[in-house]
Amino acid sequence: MTQKLLFIVNPKAGKGKIKPKLADVIDLFNKYGYDVTVYMTQSQGDAKRVAALRYSEFDLIVCSGGDGTLSEVVGGLIDCSGPKPAIGYIPMGTTNDFARTLGIPTTNILKAADLAVRGPAYPCDVGRFNDRSFTYTAAFGAFSDVSYATPQSTKSILGHAAYVLQGLESMPSIKSYLCTVTIGNRTITDWFIFGAISNSESIGGFKGLCGMDVELSDGQFEVLLIKHPNTLAELHGIARAILTHDMTAKGIVACRTASIEVACEEPLAWTLDGEYGGTVNEAKISVDKKAIRYVTRMGKRG
Repeated sequence: MTQKLLFIVNPKAGKGKIKPKLADVIDLFNKYGYDVTVYMTQSQGDAKRVAALRYSEFDLIVCSGGDGTLSEVVGGLIDCSGPKPAIGYIPMGTTNDFARTLGIPTTNILKAADLAVRGPAYPCDVGRFNDRSFTYTAAFGAFSDVSYATPQSTKSILGHAAYVLQGLESMPSIKSYLCTVTIGNRTITDWFIFGAISNSESIGGFKGLCGMDVELSDGQFEVLLIKHPNTLAELHGIARAILTHDMTAKGIVACRTASIEVACEEPLAWTLDGEYGGTVNEAKISVDKKAIRYVTRMGKRG
């Protein structure tokens, strides 16, 4: 019996690199016995809408785009009832953080497409941010409140944060936020310049930012909070700790958790999977364990 595949394509991702390879990718899918339906996204949020509307018609969904496109597809499926198809991914974004974590080729379109239809599918955790979902990271601070007018500023947001942490920007440029963070029975009230709740080995192209091994289906996300440094020496100390993965250093809070709440008196801007996630005073973040199946070569993470 022929299997059905929904191919959701963001044609603008990666400056349209998928377009010259589109026929080859579809031909590959056909050769593996898939009846392919192609949908080209028309606007932001379209991938989520189509995935939610048509998921029950297909045995597999493959999306081509950046991590934001993948996040939209996951968001479309997460609350749907009944069996959900696995998700294959052809990464076309700027940093492709989650693709790297999943072990998906990021420089060869046809190899990624081949994995999408031949690789095994494994259940992975999905994050909840208030009433929204995210696949691999929710972050605030240290450039998270800059303008999102250009795609590059959005995709590089956490890369810029790493740049700041290495002391390459002056102290006055770093804004801090007075936050009350609740992790289980632990409550911390302090000034923070950066926070990330993640389930990825790479964030903004910065590998190992949280300094912990990552398991994609353990029901926990890795948390990194960085307190406001009072001196340039403290900032450099934090930068060294991040670069050497010393999560015990002064000014750093690092742990694993299934849920966390971050409350701030002033509106706090967040990024979700590298995209602007809105501005809120209170964020309740939790994990849906093994909620979505991804096609990935990282079998040990299933």
